[in-house]
Amino acid sequence: MERTLIIFKPDAVQRSIVGEIISRFEKAGFKIVGVKMIEPDESHYNEHYEGIGTLKTRKGDDIFEGTIKSMQEGPVIAMVLEGVEAVETVRKMVGATEPKSALPGTIRGDFSHVTFNQASEVGRAVANIVHASADLDEAKKEIAHWFNENELHVYKVVHEQFTQPQN
Repeated sequence: MERTLIIFKPDAVQRSIVGEIISRFEKAGFKIVGVKMIEPDESHYNEHYEGIGTLKTRKGDDIFEGTIKSMQEGPVIAMVLEGVEAVETVRKMVGATEPKSALPGTIRGDFSHVTFNQASEVGRAVANIVHASADLDEAKKEIAHWFNENELHVYKVVHEQFTQPQN
């Protein structure tokens, strides 16, 4: 089983759509093994977006700074999901980074329509609802950055209790 990190960005929290999105992940068979609402400081986001994700290196200072600023517009909800090929499947469910390019049925395709150009014109980062780990290595680093081991839980969901032998 893989684990992946999801961050519900301030735009998702402020729009009160987190529950609806969580239900999509649960309906797809993912298990929530960690969740918390927090307001990280700038250094936490710097480590997340550049130390782990290399956003500034890949996209430049303007996009990096805009992203950091937008992430500090309110609390976020960090969540760890567990499931079969979680990283790739969750990325598919989330959709393309630019919401206008995200297919209908994906989280970004259904809940956001902002374009990179539109966001740039008003001097903001693109509001794209959630962050999802890009690959398994990134997921492991991000989870360790956002959660302590004692905040991650091992348990069986109801259907696992009836499909696996008891010890």
